[in-house]
Amino acid sequence: MIKLTAIGNLGRDAVLNTVSGKNVINFTVAHTERYKDAQGNQKDKTIWVDCAYWTERTGIAPYLKKGTQVYVEGQPDVRTYTTKEGVNGATLSLRVSSVQLLGSRPSEGGSAGGYQPAPAVASQPSAPAASDITEAFDDLPF
Repeated sequence: MIKLTAIGNLGRDAVLNTVSGKNVINFTVAHTERYKDAQGNQKDKTIWVDCAYWTERTGIAPYLKKGTQVYVEGQPDVRTYTTKEGVNGATLSLRVSSVQLLGSRPSEGGSAGGYQPAPAVASQPSAPAASDITEAFDDLPF
């Protein structure tokens, strides 16, 4: 078995489809690598991965919005094709077994650059301040 993992940004909003009675969430993940060529010029190379997430857990679909940074893993599949002009090409697709939201781009008018962490789904109560603890410290069991 070959396993592929990718971290990147969604190129467009995910689409939830039903095929033969099964749910599939389709989306694309892009990763841009920046490098310098032999002359020292900065270049960008973007790899696009078409993703198909076959799952009954469709609750994540509304959160898979354009620009959201995700981690995906699954089994890769390379598809070859020929254009109308006779040019051969290939696409990399991924049958997703796991997806995790990592963050999202800032909204328009927000801070420039970088990514904002995704908001927490459930918040946990914060720890009490040291001044709020009234128990004696010498009662430790060790």
